[in-house]
This record gives sequence, structure tokens and C-alpha cells, in this order.
Amino acid sequence: MAAANYMKALCVSIIAALALASPAHAQEVLFQDNFKGKLGTGWAWVREHREAWRVTEHGLEVRIEPGNMWGPQNDARNLLVRPAPDATKAEIEVSVSVENQPISQYEQVDLVWYYNDSNMVKLGQELVDGKLSVVMGREENDKTRTVAIIPLAASSVRLSLFAKGNQIRGRFRTPGAKEWSEAGQCSMPAPTNAAPKISLQFYQGSEKAEHWARVSEFRILKHR
Repeated sequence: MAAANYMKALCVSIIAALALASPAHAQEVLFQDNFKGKLGTGWAWVREHREAWRVTEHGLEVRIEPGNMWGPQNDARNLLVRPAPDATKAEIEVSVSVENQPISQYEQVDLVWYYNDSNMVKLGQELVDGKLSVVMGREENDKTRTVAIIPLAASSVRLSLFAKGNQIRGRFRTPGAKEWSEAGQCSMPAPTNAAPKISLQFYQGSEKAEHWARVSEFRILKHR
């Protein structure tokens, strides 16, 4: 009986290992950029302010200036964008590492599934009522909805968005954390005549203080 149980457990382990190695669990790197010394190909700026961004050996650094993308104001500068892969059939994962110590209310650095200035889903590091937080939000035709505000214990965080069909979910992980934390899930906005893009956004900075944030290790994966 003991031998039979052992063989049964062994078979289950082998099947599980084969399942994990199967194409259903495979992933393909579509694009990655460490921003070391230059921007990778395919990026474009929206309302570029050239004096307020730079690339170094540590990544892309952007001065967080006044301006807003949450609601109808839509005047933040230095939105970095690139075309999003097709997420209608395969799940697309987009991730980036963020380092920032915000000093102003609602100062934020966001990873965004972006259609245009009025339609997007964002996941970012933000200062909310004096508390450093991960914030996920949805905007459609400039109408906003906060999906989640979760306290954050570190000024560095890895952000990930997973998009498939008309659904998108977010998660995050701080340095040293063993597990990812879920931020939330929502439907995509549905603008007409707007192809989705992936965007990095920096806004709600102080007018008086010169304050820079850094992003690095940007990656796009396709899960099959």
C-alpha cells in the first residue's frame, strides 16, 4: 500500500511539472528596456518637456512637475508611451520598477494602459493624505473611479498590469517581499477610434521643489 501511494504521489508530481512546462504556462518576452543611457526603440513622448527627463546608468529619471491626468485636466507633461500588444487572445503582462519619495499630495508615478488622455487604467505609487500608497484607478471619458488604495511600506516598488480581453488587473511587490500583492481588477474603458498604448506617467509634483523619480526594468510579456 505504501509503495502504491508513493507511485501515485510521484505520478501527480510529474504531471504537475509537465503542466507547468507546457505551452499553456509559457511566456514570451515581447519587449524590455532598462533605460540605461538611452530609451529603447518605439517610445514616444506626449507633451514632452525635454529638460525634465534624463537617462542614466540607473534608469529613466523624470522630474515630477505640476499637472494632472486624473479627470478632465489632462495637462501632465512627459507621458512616455508605446503601442500595446494585442491582448484579445493572449494575456499581456507589463511591469516596471519605480523609485520615488513623493513630497506633494497626489504626487505619483504610474504604469498605465492608455488609450488617450481621457481613457485609461493606471497602477502607481502615490502620496495620498500623507501616506505612501499603491493606487489603481480607472478613467473613461474623464470620469474616474478608484479601484484600490493600499498602504505601501517602501519607496521602491515593482508594478505589474495584466490585460486580457476587456479585463485588466494589477499587482505589486516591494523589495524583499516573498509574494506579490493584488491591487485590484476592472474592465477596460471603451473609447472609439483609439488603439491602446502602454504609458509611464509622472505628475502632481510641487511647483517649488525640483523632485525626480526613477523607473527601470520595464518589460512586456505575453502569456500563452
